[in-house]
Amino acid sequence: MTGSDRHDFRTIASRIAYEGAVVALRVDDVAMPGGRTAKREVVEHFGAVAVLALDEDDKLILVQQYRHPVQERLWELPAGLLDEPDEDPVDAASRELREETGLAARDWQVLIDVAVSPGMTDEVTRVFLAQGITKVDRPELEHEEADMQAEWFSVDDAARQVLDGTIVNATAVAGIMALVAARASGSPLRPAHAPWPLRPTRLAQRRFVDGD
Repeated sequence: MTGSDRHDFRTIASRIAYEGAVVALRVDDVAMPGGRTAKREVVEHFGAVAVLALDEDDKLILVQQYRHPVQERLWELPAGLLDEPDEDPVDAASRELREETGLAARDWQVLIDVAVSPGMTDEVTRVFLAQGITKVDRPELEHEEADMQAEWFSVDDAARQVLDGTIVNATAVAGIMALVAARASGSPLRPAHAPWPLRPTRLAQRRFVDGD
């Protein structure tokens, strides 16, 4: 089948079934092959950024945070939502690194983009590689973040903990293994402000622009 022969999955109708603080549930009627339509439920998300910060000893920092949906504390990369309208992703990543770890970075590159669960949500997270690490003042945290702990891991140890099931957060898994793969293959990383075609925009557009 050539590209011109492939079906056009058009959205025929759409409605918002639920609007929450950080997500919304959209229900779309989508044109399917054969002339039928099907309902598809989409969890709209602001999108997020995460940071794999490497120090001069080639160690990366992870934070352990309570995640209520799974009711466990998980090891994760420092990360946060893109919940400010038109916020630059590097600025957002820098803010989250400072808030969650008390660190700043001089050098930034795009490590990987992760479509977290594309069968149900438009959430995509951009993971940055940050180097040239220095300590900075960290603001006082609240809610789950007030319980957060940070720890440095060697890259090899982090990769082993991915494979033995200790580190299971999807973005952390993707970021750690992407670093291992990039080093093994010698693949260059993208610049910090590389295009991000799958950055989610619908929730922010409706919340901050259409809702004004």
